[in-house]
Amino acid sequence: VQLVESGGGLVQPGGSLRLSCAASGFTFSRYGMRWYRQAPGKEREFVASIRAAGDSTNYADSVKGRFTISRDNAKNTVYLQMNSLKPEDTAVYYCKASDGSWGQGTQVTVSS
Repeated sequence: VQLVESGGGLVQPGGSLRLSCAASGFTFSRYGMRWYRQAPGKEREFVASIRAAGDSTNYADSVKGRFTISRDNAKNTVYLQMNSLKPEDTAVYYCKASDGSWGQGTQVTVSS
């Protein structure tokens, strides 16, 4: 199983980014997917989840209304669209499959 995140970077407050997590080595369409994040000095926290069929999503209260998780099972990819970014969104963002596999993370920095 391999999960590879991309799309992170430096963005100003109020800006947007779209993260991608490309999966391989397993039947992607059978697994739920989650995004987590970890800020410096803090524990890793849940951000968003999506069921295998993409028919149900869930979000942490801190990102609800600003972030959108989606998936393309034909491309074995899960996305996290992040809008109205705040400095407190700065963290390393990880994707996780429901089999327990983690990606290596991608850095998101929100700063002026």
